[in-house]
Amino acid sequence: MSESPGAQQVRSSLLVGVLAFTGIVGALTQTLVVPLIAQLPAILNTSSSNASWVITVTLLTGAVATPVVGRLGDMYGKRRMLLICTVPLVLGSVLCAMASSLVPMLIGRGLQGLGVGLIPLGISLLRDALPPERLHSSIALMSASMGIGGALGLPIAAAVAQNASWRALFWATGVLSAVVFVLLWRVAPQGRGTGSTARFDVVGALGLGTALTCLLLAISKGGDWGWTSSTTLDLFAAAVVVLLVWGWWELRRSEPLVDLRVAARLPVLLTNCASVVVGFGMYAQSLIVPQLLQLPAETGYGLGQSMLAMGLWMAPGGLMMMLVSPIGGKLSSKRGPKVTLFVGCLIIALGYGSSIVLMGSTWGLLVVTAICSTGVGFAYGAMPALIMSAVPQSETASANSVNSLMRSMGTSISAAVVGVVLSQMSVQAAGYSIPTEAGFRTGLLIGCGVALVAAAITLTIPVVRRKDLHAVDENVPAKV
Repeated sequence: MSESPGAQQVRSSLLVGVLAFTGIVGALTQTLVVPLIAQLPAILNTSSSNASWVITVTLLTGAVATPVVGRLGDMYGKRRMLLICTVPLVLGSVLCAMASSLVPMLIGRGLQGLGVGLIPLGISLLRDALPPERLHSSIALMSASMGIGGALGLPIAAAVAQNASWRALFWATGVLSAVVFVLLWRVAPQGRGTGSTARFDVVGALGLGTALTCLLLAISKGGDWGWTSSTTLDLFAAAVVVLLVWGWWELRRSEPLVDLRVAARLPVLLTNCASVVVGFGMYAQSLIVPQLLQLPAETGYGLGQSMLAMGLWMAPGGLMMMLVSPIGGKLSSKRGPKVTLFVGCLIIALGYGSSIVLMGSTWGLLVVTAICSTGVGFAYGAMPALIMSAVPQSETASANSVNSLMRSMGTSISAAVVGVVLSQMSVQAAGYSIPTEAGFRTGLLIGCGVALVAAAITLTIPVVRRKDLHAVDENVPAKV
């Protein structure tokens, strides 16, 4: 006997809640090592340079795995891949909790990086399982889970690191990841793509993984190695060559890892371009504001906050993403996700612009981060909806994963650019290089300019007119 509409709505709401919780846990694993950065060399008995790989390896594995996991989700089912992705989260957390040296910590953090694919997979499953009238608001909430995960992760991790063993952080994420597995097992429907007889593009996956590794290594480590060093330049050159060969291979495949012809459609291409720029704009304030909060007050512009206090001052920004997600979803349903993305970009620019007069106090920086995060909440909820309105339903997870990768590329580029600006505009004090106030202001103004560029790109995105996002193919949506 079929379920009543009320029962279906309850199960749909339960699914959205579970997937949002999944996104929060995935985001949490990415931020929990931030309070440990200064302690990692002593914890792992290694140098500061080697310890930085604890963060870099998560970025690399997440970037490489995200498009692969998305394609596998389209082929064999989103639920199956969601469950598979939680396994390395559990194993990685346990391995990190038990690590006492660099190598096992790197392996554990690499496994945790695979959890990045949970969010685009979850968004794609929503398209399969929910009625059109609930889709935009649910996508916005799922996208906002990244913000709440980061908002909670920083102060909680700082409090635990200051008052308990750092290993407790990883044991906790291991338990939460196991809970996610059980919840997904009980609640998530199969989604589309199950039982596919298509052959997975192994060569395409290896090629894209190689190109992304070269590119992201050059971007993330170029500041340490030197932007004109042979290692950095060789990696950039290798990335370009491998990407060209990979593109040639993908265009010849009947079942490619990434359908470049679909990716070249203007709505998809321009949304991905906007995603890179939005990712840049989102991350710039995440790099600058914590430093301003923690620098000594003796500098004249630092606010002398502890790591825990800094996390607490930053937390409302992430919470704003969750609070505005229903508003963004309603705006997308009424006016279309293009309008929501444009509004989000303008709000991000407003947040950065307000920093010119607000960066002198903790409350001022809280307002800056809250405004910027509000814009990010609008933008991050709109981008998956734009992508899904322009691709066949059989490629939803793959297209969303590529879009997620583009945002990650934007954050990586942001880290590199802001790092260069702050290092070039710095002074020496007590043997340390400290960014100047002008350096911080320049970084914030760059964020403002980049957000305006993203808004301009958004205006060029063609509108795909469909009655709903389920109308792309003839399959019946998965039952919830």
